[in-house]
Amino acid sequence: MKKLLWKGENILNIPNVISLYRLLAFPLILYFALTGQEKWYTIFLCISLVSDILDGNIARIFKLQTKFGAALDNLADVCTYSMAILGLFLFKWTDIAPHAWILYLFLAIFLASYLVSFIRFGKIPGLHLYSAVSAGYIHGIFFFVLFVFEFYTWFYYLALIWGIVAYTEKILVLLRLDDIRSGVKGLYWLIKSEK
Repeated sequence: MKKLLWKGENILNIPNVISLYRLLAFPLILYFALTGQEKWYTIFLCISLVSDILDGNIARIFKLQTKFGAALDNLADVCTYSMAILGLFLFKWTDIAPHAWILYLFLAIFLASYLVSFIRFGKIPGLHLYSAVSAGYIHGIFFFVLFVFEFYTWFYYLALIWGIVAYTEKILVLLRLDDIRSGVKGLYWLIKSEK
């Protein structure tokens, strides 16, 4: 692959191409969701969910991590997971409705993490904390199982409780940082490094 440099980083690599796919798939998934085409929505959403797991792992294993890639991945994550959440409301609401309170709590904390980042730093938080990355995996697997197989109440609560913990930690980390930087593993490691 040829080199395409942006701020001194080679941004033309496999993980970034995969993240770009997820961004480009976003309008198509949105179209299928809004037109009620659940089968095609599920196929393209699941491809995006699987590719979300692939891009980060490929970047870490082959040492292809870049600041550009982290930002691109984060934007693609927001698009992918917003489509998954839209699908909850459009296609799976009868399963979710009796348990909606925890979904609303998770969404409030999730949105608060982005609000804190925009207020403090004027940008999307591309931290990739251990808790947030693991929550992303759990959420991705949950959405895949939900749309391909069926709704499992215990899995729903596990995914949302872990998401609440992860995004609460993200807020606390954002409140302690002077600027958003990559390589912050979590609140424990941040506090340890400040000593």
